[in-house]
Amino acid sequence: MLLVLANVLYWMWGWFVEEPAETGIVVVDESDIGLPLKLTRSTVAQAADSVGAVLRTGKLSELGAVVGQSCVSLGPFKTDMDADVALTEYLSDGLRASMRTSEGQVFVGHWVQIRNIPDWEEGNEILLKLRDGGRADAYLVPTEDKGLKISLGVFSERSRAERIKLQAKSMDLPADISPRMRDTTVFFVDIGLPPGKGAGEMIERYGEELVLLHSQATCPRSE
Repeated sequence: MLLVLANVLYWMWGWFVEEPAETGIVVVDESDIGLPLKLTRSTVAQAADSVGAVLRTGKLSELGAVVGQSCVSLGPFKTDMDADVALTEYLSDGLRASMRTSEGQVFVGHWVQIRNIPDWEEGNEILLKLRDGGRADAYLVPTEDKGLKISLGVFSERSRAERIKLQAKSMDLPADISPRMRDTTVFFVDIGLPPGKGAGEMIERYGEELVLLHSQATCPRSE
């Protein structure tokens, strides 16, 4: 009787006591999860374009919106040929670039002048003095707003302009140097810089006066 009673008690203990769950295993009924998640084609395409643009493995989109791309503008160039050389070079390097035109001023040279000539008579006397001193190419320039001036020449090299200025001052003539500009159509090349690329090489090649950065620059137009 004791043996039978012991078997009955063991069977009842096994029936009512839960077995501990095994470590690392969870059994979930599929109906408890809910509806399966689905990704639309448009969402996948947008994500691929954005990642591809950054990694240069997909469509090159507007990097500025993705990684804060910066831009550089080269110019103004006096001719479209000069601008086209720069455009072709940076396009071949895989950068986004485009050319645009604008109305602006270009530097012609360093202008050596004698200003504030009172009248034509005194102007002609100064011209005779200059010719005696070896400056036969000087001439009078009448202006509406700045009176009568004498031009001693326009020079591309600053050092040459300085020599002419000193020559005039040796004759007690108050010459000065100013930039001579001309209104014309100018050309710019706008370039988008990818992450990690700066404008140092461009500044070394073209000089600081032809490399526009930050707020002065224009980003290339989208194709």
